[in-house]
Amino acid sequence: MSEIITNKLTGKTAAGNVTITSEGGSATMQLQQGVAKSFLNYKGTSTNSIRDSLNMASVTDNGTGDYTYTMTNAMSNSDYSAVAAGGTGTTAGQYGRQGPGIQYADTTTSSWTAECASNTYAVGDWDVVCWGILGDLA
Repeated sequence: MSEIITNKLTGKTAAGNVTITSEGGSATMQLQQGVAKSFLNYKGTSTNSIRDSLNMASVTDNGTGDYTYTMTNAMSNSDYSAVAAGGTGTTAGQYGRQGPGIQYADTTTSSWTAECASNTYAVGDWDVVCWGILGDLA
């Protein structure tokens, strides 16, 4: 088995152009397109805090269950994709089962605003709010 040890990958034809081949060998993809550009695990109850993150500058608590998330490095446009999960409860099994879920809106290249809502559509603070951001960094 071969091993490559490096601190940086640079494309041959363009610096950001690193192509990988699919497992089956018939498709290719640009490496940077398949990498999450930001993630967040946030505690939205009591003393709000970021538990773990990548490319996250801050979270602003706008009121009950209403947060603005700001990235350290901006995206190239506001059409990026966000995936979210979370919830509130007394056991880990209750997380991610809260409906209708997170209402995502008001995106800019460097931030987005979202509300957490329960299965009765009541906006509320969640114990765990997790985000993943996919798209192109500026």
